[in-house]
Amino acid sequence: MTTAPSHDWLGSLADDRLSQDRARAERVADRLRDRMLDGELTPGLQLNEKAISEALSISRNTLREAFRLLTHERLLVHEHSRGVFVCEPGVEEVADIYAARRVIECGAIRRWSGATEGARQGVRDAVAFGVRGAETDNWLDVGTANIRFHRAITALAGSLRLDEEVQRLLAELRLAFYVMGNPREFYQDYLPMNQAILALLDAGSVAEAERELLRYFDTAESHLVTRLSGR
Repeated sequence: MTTAPSHDWLGSLADDRLSQDRARAERVADRLRDRMLDGELTPGLQLNEKAISEALSISRNTLREAFRLLTHERLLVHEHSRGVFVCEPGVEEVADIYAARRVIECGAIRRWSGATEGARQGVRDAVAFGVRGAETDNWLDVGTANIRFHRAITALAGSLRLDEEVQRLLAELRLAFYVMGNPREFYQDYLPMNQAILALLDAGSVAEAERELLRYFDTAESHLVTRLSGR
């Protein structure tokens, strides 16, 4: 006669289900964050829980967990009795984002010489995409190319954790870019800087490229803070 099995396995099954639910919510959060990076979800936009859950064929509980994750990342805000909205970053948030980016991206760019050719090509491809956008007067694409450029710079470090952190930072920053209004007015100054950084990297002048990247950060932060302060 066999001994009755322990019920511990029931607890592990419940844990597995929770893990699966969490993973599903994280995938949903990834998709919404990508929409922010691409400029499709704009600051102040109210997110319709019913419409999104139906579009993604997911439960509302899963969507609420995704909302919770993005709220923790400062990308969404829940307003009592009103709903969930895309965040509108202010001056303090922008300054904090650039402080983090200086540390991460300047550290990553120093890895240029030791990075894989695929990682280096990612930087080149991002600049080329931006150039094509400018040539066709598609400045929203230039903005997307700018995001890709900085993600590619981070990828030189070869760290998934840094990649994920910068993706969150850039999604939050992309929301702040909307205050600039006309995307051409904002991005036309930065595409040449990205081209200059790439030219220095390809020439082996990594230290000079890092200085140019720091100049980029100083200029962009001042540009954004000035506009945000004048609202």
